[in-house]
Amino acid sequence: MTDPNPYNFQKNTPHEPAMGQPFPGAGRTYFVRTFDQEHGPYDIPTLAQMAKSGQLKPEHGVRASDGQQLQPASTLPGVFSDKEWMTALLLSVFLGSLGIDRFYLGYTGLGVAKLVTLGGCGIWALIDLVLIAMRNVPDSDGRALR
Repeated sequence: MTDPNPYNFQKNTPHEPAMGQPFPGAGRTYFVRTFDQEHGPYDIPTLAQMAKSGQLKPEHGVRASDGQQLQPASTLPGVFSDKEWMTALLLSVFLGSLGIDRFYLGYTGLGVAKLVTLGGCGIWALIDLVLIAMRNVPDSDGRALR
């Protein structure tokens, strides 16, 4: 009998594949280039965790272990969000009191609450602005913004 969960995924969320399906690029490993040094090899789930913790930035160069050319880390599937950090920041600056930044990031419930309270009378909007500016707010799937 085969293991129904060979990758030990604990839940099925949009940033993780369905049970039994590997991550895009599974089996491939990548080297991360920072400050003219290469580190690795790392697989996609490890790179996603590094991005979430802030160790891997979208502009860092990555190279597949099979000798591909250097590419930005933001191009790897499943590592970074499809949402842009600058877009979220601009939405927070200009429309943050209406919750548009939270809607953009996929937090519909928080967006509605922020809209109804007019950004918590401006306090919540200011806090969100600072959090987004410091890159401390992920998208609704938990992935770091590009």
